[in-house]
Amino acid sequence: MILTVTLNTALDLTYRVRALRPHTTHRVTEVVERPGGKGVNVARVLAALGHAVTVTGFAGGGTGRALREGLSGISGVVDALVPVVGATRRTVAIVDERTGDTTQLNEPGPQIAPAEWAAFQRTYEDLLGPASAVALCGSLPPGVPVGAYAGLVRTARAAGVPVLLDTSGEPLRRGVAARPDIVKPNAGELAELTGSHEPLGATQDARRRGAHAVVASLGAEGLVARTPEGRWRAVPPGRVRGNPTGAGDSAVAGLLSGLVERLSWPDRLIRAVALSAATVLTPTAGEFDQAAYEELLGRVAVTGEVSAA
Repeated sequence: MILTVTLNTALDLTYRVRALRPHTTHRVTEVVERPGGKGVNVARVLAALGHAVTVTGFAGGGTGRALREGLSGISGVVDALVPVVGATRRTVAIVDERTGDTTQLNEPGPQIAPAEWAAFQRTYEDLLGPASAVALCGSLPPGVPVGAYAGLVRTARAAGVPVLLDTSGEPLRRGVAARPDIVKPNAGELAELTGSHEPLGATQDARRRGAHAVVASLGAEGLVARTPEGRWRAVPPGRVRGNPTGAGDSAVAGLLSGLVERLSWPDRLIRAVALSAATVLTPTAGEFDQAAYEELLGRVAVTGEVSAA
């Protein structure tokens, strides 16, 4: 079982409009509502790849109930969310059909009480027992300590469970120092962490700060990775137009599934890039175009070198 942690879950709403123009009224052509948050999106993709997944984090209020109802319909995904008093947030993605661009609006999460945080930590420790790997994903809701991910990384390492961290800002900085097996920032998050805008050099800096391996998303330009085994760059065959929301989460699913299947690093990166690009072709996060994914697997280019050590 793979465990995904989404402390700031969301009910994702996607609105499609013919053309998005500021200061005007829009007629929405389609509305999609589904469970969301980065780790939930990762879980959905992992399940589609054939892995058993358990989702944990927080859920509360009417939006939390709707989120859990949606999770119950996803084959291969087990709901282990911890109930809270506050209402789960909503995120709104507005897709401009004319340009293909997406505008994202993210609400803050619910206020988490100390007793609720303690209840989550107990649940997390219990779930690590049967887990083959864990992904810690996304932002922290109000009330959760800024060093929360660092503590969760240490707990996973003590349990002997490989851990991937995908967050940003101060939670990322503190989490990296706890020595996660993989960190997966995007280019902006990596630059904020290291102060460097040169991705390959910045991945080396992030490793020196504690991460065992660093894989950075470069958007349409693919991924760059620095690991103890070597350094690589993986690039899709061409630019893909569509909705990029969730593409990074699909890359996480590719890396995590490759880890538990013991794939080589180049093969993990190929899978991650192919999934990410195939996700851009779908209207909502947590999905990917199966036919495009299978076709892209043979066309992603990986370059790099294996470490001498």
